[in-house]
This record gives sequence, C-alpha cells and structure tokens, in this order.
Amino acid sequence: MSNDPRAALATLTNALEEHLTAIVNRRGEHDPAIDNAYVAVANAFERYEEALFDTYEEVTPLEVYIDDDDEDFDDFDEDFEDDDDDIDYEDLDEDES
Repeated sequence: MSNDPRAALATLTNALEEHLTAIVNRRGEHDPAIDNAYVAVANAFERYEEALFDTYEEVTPLEVYIDDDDEDFDDFDEDFEDDDDDIDYEDLDEDES
C-alpha cells in the first residue's frame, strides 16, 4: 500500500462519496450499507492522516469519533489523540487581529 497523501486523499474523497450514496439510497433505519460506508470513511481518513504525517509531519484539525463498542475500525492509531497538543483556534484568531 502506498503512503502517498494524494492517493490517500483520493481514497478518502471516494469513501465520502460512497457514504453519501449509501445515505441517499438508504433501505431502512439500520441499513448495513451506511454502516459499512461509515467505517470506510473513518478508515480512509486514518490512512490519509497517517500518510500526511509520514510525508510532511502534518495533520488535519479533524478527529474520528469512535464508539468504545465499535470494533470495525482496523488498526486505529491513537497517536493523534494527545490532548496536550490541542489548539484553541478561536484564541489564535483573536491573537492575530
């Protein structure tokens, strides 16, 4: 598997499109297609975040929400959940004014 951020971004974009398609074509309240698309988005985002960090040592300001009972995510990497690194972007905007 390539660790190219552009390829990972394309995969993430495709996963988001598939998620929307699953929602639009929902077949009932608990449609497994939506659940599968949800997991695909989360996994694609994690791969993108890893590729971005590996290549440029940068991350996005986004975080994947994971339910403690959810075991569908493969190899979730908690390295990006360091609360000490949280930035208050509202404070940054005020400081720059």
